[in-house]
Amino acid sequence: MKKGMIFAAGLGTRLKPMTNTKPKALVKVAGMTLLERAIKKLSTAGVSDIIINIHHFGNEILNFISSSDNLPGVNISISDEMDLLRDTGGGLKHAARFFDDDQPIVLYNVDVLSDIDLKKMLGHHEEKMALATVAVRSRDSSRYLLFDEQYHLKGWENIKTGDQKIHTGKPDDLKRQAFSGVHIIDPSLLNFMPAKEVFSIIEVYLSLASDHVIAGYNHDEDYWFDLGTSEKLAKAENFLKKQENNSYLL
Repeated sequence: MKKGMIFAAGLGTRLKPMTNTKPKALVKVAGMTLLERAIKKLSTAGVSDIIINIHHFGNEILNFISSSDNLPGVNISISDEMDLLRDTGGGLKHAARFFDDDQPIVLYNVDVLSDIDLKKMLGHHEEKMALATVAVRSRDSSRYLLFDEQYHLKGWENIKTGDQKIHTGKPDDLKRQAFSGVHIIDPSLLNFMPAKEVFSIIEVYLSLASDHVIAGYNHDEDYWFDLGTSEKLAKAENFLKKQENNSYLL
């Protein structure tokens, strides 16, 4: 993996009032912004070129990147979505010009904190010859991706609303896994983007799952935090502070 994308354009609604004056990406956990942690995570995995999409308080992110002395030596580009928040699929499509080689691309939500081994995940992606590989966990959620025994994506369901999208099999015969906000894609996936501007990347995966390998990568053995609320942020911070040496906790 040489190139990656950090999704940092979200409104951070669940983190209010912190995000009333700054973007979610610049909220700190254990003294470091979420954006800096995400950049370091990708850099440690060998990603040298990173594009970051911006929307909410986008200029604050630009100022942070231009003035920070602590970011690793990676090439950082910006995908400007300040005119329109495009969701993950639309955001990836808007940044497609950046991905001009044939190497796998790592996609990473800025509000994720995990010790997931991205190099190991890449090996899984290549072994499966997948069009996309999504990191998943066995955790409680209202929405689940559904996989067969080979961890090939077969559907999706929302257990609160009862909505389902099933390609093959019955939900009770499929593995329910919650998405971790980390994925690796083959750049050819960019050829399958819909014409619209705003859409979720999960929508694309589901539309392609019948004819292509969309693989699941279970990482239950890793730690993982969703940093999308103040309560979850505090939980992650307590976890980091308990470590004797958290220099490796990116």
